[in-house]
Amino acid sequence: MRRDFIIGIDCGSTATKAVIFSPTGQIVGTGRRRLARHMDRPHYVERDMGEAWLGVAQTIRMALADAGLSGQAIAAVGITAHGDGLFMLDRMGNPLGRGIMSLDSRATALHESWRQRGVLDQLVPVAGQRPYVYSASTLLAWIRDHEPERYHAIGSILFAKDWIRLCLTGEVATDMTEASTAFTDLHTQQYSREILDILGLGAIHACLPPMLESCTRAGGVTPAAAAATGLLAGTPVAAGLHDVTAAAVGMGHTCPGDMSLTAGTFSINEVFRDHPVTGDGWSCRAGYRRGLWNCMAISPASSSNLEWMAKLLLPHDGEATGLLMREVEARLATAREARTVPLFHPFLFGSPYAAPASASFFGVQSWHDRTDLFQAMVEGMVFNHRMHVTALRQTGAVARLGVSGGGSGQPAIAQLFADVLDMPVDISGVREAGALGAALTAAVAVGLYPDLEHAVDGLDVSCTTYRPDAARVAVYDSLYHRYVALTRAMRPFWQSLYDMTPQPTDQPPQPAIHPAIPLHLSGATVMGRMPS
Repeated sequence: MRRDFIIGIDCGSTATKAVIFSPTGQIVGTGRRRLARHMDRPHYVERDMGEAWLGVAQTIRMALADAGLSGQAIAAVGITAHGDGLFMLDRMGNPLGRGIMSLDSRATALHESWRQRGVLDQLVPVAGQRPYVYSASTLLAWIRDHEPERYHAIGSILFAKDWIRLCLTGEVATDMTEASTAFTDLHTQQYSREILDILGLGAIHACLPPMLESCTRAGGVTPAAAAATGLLAGTPVAAGLHDVTAAAVGMGHTCPGDMSLTAGTFSINEVFRDHPVTGDGWSCRAGYRRGLWNCMAISPASSSNLEWMAKLLLPHDGEATGLLMREVEARLATAREARTVPLFHPFLFGSPYAAPASASFFGVQSWHDRTDLFQAMVEGMVFNHRMHVTALRQTGAVARLGVSGGGSGQPAIAQLFADVLDMPVDISGVREAGALGAALTAAVAVGLYPDLEHAVDGLDVSCTTYRPDAARVAVYDSLYHRYVALTRAMRPFWQSLYDMTPQPTDQPPQPAIHPAIPLHLSGATVMGRMPS
C-alpha cells in the first residue's frame, strides 16, 4: 500500500482533532473529541495530561476509520496544540501534575508586580515581548514561589503539543515556534540564559528541551503508541508548530507580509516579517524557520464569547443555536444603519489589557431580541480583532490578509471582517487550517516537499476574497470608534466592579490598569531601521 497520506493533529483548548489529508490538502478523514478543562479553583484552568493523550489516540483511530484507511497508508504525522501554558515532567519523565492552559490566570498578581518593577519592559529588547500571565516563564515563577517542591522536581519543560509528540515517539523536544513563546533570544532565536536570569529562573535552564526546527523529523511512532492509535510503528513524526503559526501556514501564509487572523477561543492576529520588530501591542516571536519572525497580537476575546452566550440562552440545543446564527448572518447582510444594535465588549475570558476587564453590552433597549445581542457579540469580536490589527500594521506593509474561524466561512461574517478592517479579506476553503499546517510540517519532514513554501504552493484549495464596501466601512468605522471610547470610559471601573469596600461617593474611580495595548498606540521599533 502506498503511504501518501499525512495526519495533522490539532489539540485545542476545548477539543482535539486528527485530520487525514492528501498531499494536496484534501481532507479524507476526521476524528474529533472534546477534552475536559479542569477548573477546580478560581483562576486555575488545567488539563490532565493522560486524558489529553487518550483523547488524541482515540481521534487518530476515528480519523483512520472515517477515511477507511489503515495505519500503513500514513506517511507521517504533524502536531499542533494550544500554545503557551506549561506542561511539566518530573525527572523520571512522568507528568508533574496537570498541564496548565493558556486560559489560566493564577499568576496575575506576580505578573502585575513584574510590571510595576519594570521587569516586563526589561525583557522586550531580549525576548521581543512581554510575558503574558499565562506564559510558561510566568507560570514557572509562580510555581517557584508557591509550589517550591514541585518546582525543584521539574525534569523537563514542555508545551501541549510536545507532550503529545512525546507520547507518540518517546522523545522529549520542542520546536522553535513554541520555545520562542518564553525562552529564546529575539535575534539569535536560540535559548537565552539572560531571560531566565532576569526572571530568577536560571536554575531550570537544564530542564529546557532540545529545540528543533518545525519540519524536522522528531522521531517515530513507538510500538505502544501504534497499539493505541492504529498507526504503524516507526511512522515519522515532525516537530510541529505552535497553533498560531500552524493556522497561518494552513491558510497558505508563509511569506513576510502575510497576515493571518483566527477567531477562536483567542483572538489571534499575526504577520510574518523578515526582521524582528518590537513595540507596544504585539509579541515578536520566531517564525517556522530561522530568519523569519512572527509578530503576534492576541487576547482571549473572540468567538468563545458566542459559545458562552449560546450555552446560557440555548443549552443543549445546537439546532436552535445554528438557526440563531443564520438570523445574525441575514441581518449582517442588510444595511447596518437600518436597525440599532447594542455594542459589546467581548471580554468574558480576558481582553487586550494586562489587568482583568469585564464584558459589557451598551445601549440595550426593550425592543432588542436575542439576534440583536448575538449580532452585537459578533461585531464586538471583530472590533477586538481590529484593535490588534491596528497595532500589527505598525510593523510594516501587509501583502495579504486571511481569516479563519469565528464563522468567517459564512459570506456575511467574512464581509463584516472586510468592512470593519477596511481591507480585502481572503477566506480559504480549508476547514481545518491548524491541522493542515501541522500536517504540512510532516509532509516536509519525509520529503514530500522541500519546504513549507513549496508545500503551500502544492495545495489544491479554493480561496474567496471579500472586498470592503465603502458605505459599510464608514458605518463600522463610526461604531468602532464608539466601541473604543466606551472601552476608555469603562477602564477605571473594571478593577473596582466587584470590590465591596465602601467607596467615597464624590470621587471618581481612579484607573489602576496598565493596558497591554494602549488606546493610543506608540510607534514600532524595527531592529536596524524604522518601518517605512
